[in-house]
Amino acid sequence: MAIDDPSCAVAHGETPAATGTRTLVAVFASPVAALLLRYGRDLGYRTVLVEPERGRVTNEEAGETTVFTHVPDLDEHADIVVTDHHRVELGPVLAEALKQPARWIGVMGNPRHPGPHVAALRELGVADSDIARVHRPIGLNIGSRTPPEIAIATLAGLIADRNGKPGGFEF
Repeated sequence: MAIDDPSCAVAHGETPAATGTRTLVAVFASPVAALLLRYGRDLGYRTVLVEPERGRVTNEEAGETTVFTHVPDLDEHADIVVTDHHRVELGPVLAEALKQPARWIGVMGNPRHPGPHVAALRELGVADSDIARVHRPIGLNIGSRTPPEIAIATLAGLIADRNGKPGGFEF
């Protein structure tokens, strides 16, 4: 029996979900990054991990996703999520990411604290207009505290943004 509502048909497995050529880039290996990549694959993303220190990448991560030590060439279908704003490589990696035509770039962090990425990028001479492309805070405001909750809130926010929906981003 055919189902008339396309979203209902997808839920019943009658129509494949459209995934396109979306790419999810998690920057810096972390528990949240591992979950973003795992859940991202389930959502149809091609997944990429950027980790400048190869020793931080687990065998599982290396076996399930593409791993780079630098930001690879990306297109306008890429979403980039920086999962650790305390890393010394934050500025240089974000500056690399901002050279890409990525659809969306965000940095995780507590919305009550200033984002360290701004000073790090200004130190490197990155223009304010480019710095403004970086989203912070990211993810839906659901009070997430654990890595799985943070990953789900982040991916839900990306989906809402991609679909032009507000998604509860207000903090």
